[in-house]
Amino acid sequence: MSTTTDSDAAPAPAPAPAPGAPLLRTVDVDVVREGRYLLRSISLTIDPGEHWAVLGTNGAGKSTLLALLGATNHPSRGEVQVLGHRLGQVDLRELRTRIGHVNPRHPLRSRLPVRSVVLTGLTNSVELPPRWRPTAEQVAQAERLIDTLGIGHRADSPWPTLSQGERGRTLIARALMPSPQLLLLDEPATGLDLPAREQLLTALDELRLAHPSLATVLVTHHLEELPASTTHALLLREGECLGLGPVDEIMTTELVSACFDHPIRITRDEGRWSARAAAGRSVLTGA
Repeated sequence: MSTTTDSDAAPAPAPAPAPGAPLLRTVDVDVVREGRYLLRSISLTIDPGEHWAVLGTNGAGKSTLLALLGATNHPSRGEVQVLGHRLGQVDLRELRTRIGHVNPRHPLRSRLPVRSVVLTGLTNSVELPPRWRPTAEQVAQAERLIDTLGIGHRADSPWPTLSQGERGRTLIARALMPSPQLLLLDEPATGLDLPAREQLLTALDELRLAHPSLATVLVTHHLEELPASTTHALLLREGECLGLGPVDEIMTTELVSACFDHPIRITRDEGRWSARAAAGRSVLTGA
């Protein structure tokens, strides 16, 4: 006769966060690898309906921070709470089911059609499991998301025939299938040409309107890749926070120049940002 121990039993689902509680919170977080600080003293709170941009140069710590927020990494010091649960005190597998993480390097290689790719968001797999069949309600949900992201005309198209921009919007729809409370986007406009980038950003703006309680965190090092619906910003430089808060207070010429260690002039038109080297300063010497 076999027995079941506590270690063999499936972990109990983590309870939902209390109403009004922040979705994400980090308190004095450090991440240290081989004696080097990748993040130092990061404190951040993200509430439902907020849309954060995390900006910095390559190597600033953006992806490291996103791994903490997505419950795929632990801090070396400090506290991380995701969806009301402290990392280290909750089963991470269950927690990750409530987080949508958009990976632009999705490893699919087959000719799976867009509709099926979106449905894999429910199975957390690259391909649909052979014996799994979606319900009519799940198919209808996939169709709604595909339409919201502006790719309804491509719902039956095989994955290899999609443009990079269409793939990006398909992956966002896929990440939203489990109805997550939080959506993480790691440089979603990477590799897109101008029309594809603008289609993606328009789709993100429309998505945020359609799902007002959804919170998002978008990582980039290009200000032009920020949707107009961005509400907050965090600037990282060499793993340290140079500023965080409402986007209008943080996205300034002074703070962004310090973040990128280069004189940059920031402008905003119809809700969108652009950046240029400050006039009268040498691009090579800063003089």
